[in-house]
Amino acid sequence: MCGIVGFSCHNDNAEAILAEMMERIRHRGPDSGGMYLNGEIALGHRRLSIIDITEQGDQPIFNEDRSIVLVFNGEIYNYQDIKKELLAAGHIFKTETDSEVLVHGYEEYGTELLQKLRGMFSFVIWDDRKKELFGARDFFGIKPMYYAQMNGSFLFGSEIKAFLPHPDFKKELNTDALEQYLTFQYSPTEDTFFKGVKKLPAAHYFRWKNGKLTVQRYWDIRFEADEAPLLGDWVKTISETFQDSVRAHKIADVEVGSFLSSGVDSSYVAAVANVDKTFTVGFGSDEKYNEIGWAKHFSRAIGKENFSHVITQQEYWDALPKVQYQMDEPLADPSCIALYFVCKLAAEQVKVVLSGEGADEMFGGYNVYSEPDGTWYDKLPMRLRRGVANAASFLPAKRGVNFLVRKGRTLEERFIGNAYIFKPSERKSLLKIKTGAPDPTAVTKPFYDKVSDQDDVTKMQYLDLHLWMTGDILLKADKMSMAHSLELRVPFLDKELMQIAEQIPSRFRVTHRVATDDHTPYTTKYAMRLAAKRDTPSETANTAVKKKLGFPVPIRVWLKQDDCYHTVRTAFVSPDAERFFHTDKLTQMLDDHKNGKCDYSRKIWTVYMFLVWYQVYFGSNPASDTR
Repeated sequence: MCGIVGFSCHNDNAEAILAEMMERIRHRGPDSGGMYLNGEIALGHRRLSIIDITEQGDQPIFNEDRSIVLVFNGEIYNYQDIKKELLAAGHIFKTETDSEVLVHGYEEYGTELLQKLRGMFSFVIWDDRKKELFGARDFFGIKPMYYAQMNGSFLFGSEIKAFLPHPDFKKELNTDALEQYLTFQYSPTEDTFFKGVKKLPAAHYFRWKNGKLTVQRYWDIRFEADEAPLLGDWVKTISETFQDSVRAHKIADVEVGSFLSSGVDSSYVAAVANVDKTFTVGFGSDEKYNEIGWAKHFSRAIGKENFSHVITQQEYWDALPKVQYQMDEPLADPSCIALYFVCKLAAEQVKVVLSGEGADEMFGGYNVYSEPDGTWYDKLPMRLRRGVANAASFLPAKRGVNFLVRKGRTLEERFIGNAYIFKPSERKSLLKIKTGAPDPTAVTKPFYDKVSDQDDVTKMQYLDLHLWMTGDILLKADKMSMAHSLELRVPFLDKELMQIAEQIPSRFRVTHRVATDDHTPYTTKYAMRLAAKRDTPSETANTAVKKKLGFPVPIRVWLKQDDCYHTVRTAFVSPDAERFFHTDKLTQMLDDHKNGKCDYSRKIWTVYMFLVWYQVYFGSNPASDTR
């Protein structure tokens, strides 16, 4: 795993600028660094050595006549197969690294190279003959890529913070992103919190030549259910394809470990991967917030050593500025900080770790996907249900009220992903500033339009695969692991496995009426859970039905305690808060939560994380001081 950065060159001191930009992402590749400058383009690379750990694997990497030069972040798991094809075509390789197949593959296949790849990647190639930059991001968006065009310069890199030292970069807050973030808890569009900086979307490539940029999609997920195979056939296919993916994801010249929670995803990975070490974190001794005991039992059952750490409340809160610095943009997912600590723990033992991200989105794992349809209430006219929902929306949120509100909205109106923090009316009431941010449904509509003919479960999965998974789940996985120079690999997010998931009928993904032979009901990830049960030892099979906690964090409890309450309140009445929010509404929300009137913990945390991030990047504690 590595970090890349670069820019179009018209600066007299380009080498010094590039060196400083590379230094900002040293954590992504502490083993070595490399540069390429030719008066037109500057490319920088920081390397974490995983495959071909000798100096031969250092980047940038060139073709035979040095007219093609590459900087690459990621892993190509099928590089040996592609290399054989390229050798047969006459290409000459100088290294054993997977990176070099991209150089020769680009020469041989052009953009069609992307269709051949199996892996996670973000890379840029300079073609000196065409005077053109070509860059691409992997199928699911596992590895990040940012770019900006400012003051005549084109900048790109693995992290936004690398742009800060460039003299043409203008650091300015994008307030539209703030309003969207208040609803989604992350930045959901191609635009970022830094005005003028964009994300290259997953499964897209770009070309930049003569100051002109074009961006194009090269792959997409296409759900098309195959009703012919029986459930057992799907279970067998999932099992075989997942085991093949795990084997590919274990390719490395260094030791590989695995994260482990009490859920089926990470347990399935740890059992099948046969790694030597597993890693778990938790809070206190309450089983609601601590999976360590379960993880140690599971690890013993599969013959592995578990390393664990109990995160203290003080540790958690002290880490917040560091976490938000590493994230580049604010993220209000409380589990992000827990992930920071488990990555820190793993990095003390290994360079590579496997994790279970992606299984929920691919195989239908979120509880919201199993919300029952076809009740007597669904048969009432939508006009009536909508009126009841409008009235219920003024009541305090609780289970019955939430049901009425949901049932008075179409799926496209009510579901924007796994997080829905502030409604549009709430965020406009809270914000003092005016922005041009669109309604959340305008963000989700292009994705819903592509699956308009699918069932509701598939629609939700498709949306989450493109927004929630890329914008929250995978972003925090990359940034938190790279903060500790740790490579995180996700075997579920494999192109071959996705091709299987696309074909599984929704009744085998999410179901309410079927049960296994031992009469244990499943509601989510039905076929995948059966595959996991098949592939894990009998004494650990209960993991297939155990409810996942997913890095649970006691935020709602802490915010009622005096010390945390006062910390947040101080931020809520600060000049930074005054700049953007009606602070009386912030403090009222905080007081109501502390007094038990309503659980506002997620809303409070979303605002507070923005303020922590803003202080790091725009306040008196600039990002350059937060390492």
